[in-house]
Amino acid sequence: MAKKKEITVEDKLRALYDLQLIDSRIDEIQNVRGELPLEIEDLEDEIAGLTTRISNLEEDVTNLETDIKGKKNVIAEAGELVKKYEEQQKNVRNNREFDSLTKEIEYQGLEVELAEKRIREFKVKIEQKKEVIAQNNEVLAKKNEHLKHKKAELSDIMTETEKEEKLLHEKSEEYGAVIEAHLFKAYKRIRSSVRNGLAVVTVDRGASGGSFFTIPPQRQVEIANRKKIITDEHSGRILIDAQLAAEEQEKIEKLFS
Repeated sequence: MAKKKEITVEDKLRALYDLQLIDSRIDEIQNVRGELPLEIEDLEDEIAGLTTRISNLEEDVTNLETDIKGKKNVIAEAGELVKKYEEQQKNVRNNREFDSLTKEIEYQGLEVELAEKRIREFKVKIEQKKEVIAQNNEVLAKKNEHLKHKKAELSDIMTETEKEEKLLHEKSEEYGAVIEAHLFKAYKRIRSSVRNGLAVVTVDRGASGGSFFTIPPQRQVEIANRKKIITDEHSGRILIDAQLAAEEQEKIEKLFS
């Protein structure tokens, strides 16, 4: 029975750096997309808000037009009543009946004046609301055009990178699965806590690629020996030597070329 190959510290370091290279490439792709998805979401929210506002204003206009029709009906009914009362005045038996009908005619005249006043007010409100609707429609058209361009821009980027990103995510999961749970958890924790997402960095010219603080020569020798996992005391990042980094970089580039 073949003995299972022991996973060395060097193997672990290589796997961690491979994962870092893959995740960094995913970061690059997502950075190219930048804020586009959020910008699109914000634009869609603004458009929805504007559309609702325009709809409410149009409903207000419809209601005002209905009110105008109602007031016109009041005027028409008042006119009919005036004609009726005037006819009745021709057949009154005394002054009291005549005066009573005169008051009714005057009352209907006031009703007509009030209705006409309300119609004028409603028409002014309609014009004001129509002006606001026109302004909002103009803004809405610009927002929709802007959204169209943003979506086209995002679509172009997605078309260019979708296949690569899918493969990268698959490889990220694949590489992450072979790393010990505690190491993978530490990698994720470090990656999420640093600005550029680099949890594994090289020692370059005697300094950490993460913090740029100088690493003592003895420590550099230990890193190059690859016998234990060493972290940068300033940034917490996992440190590897430049030679190992170059080898893994070449391997990953071949994998995705």
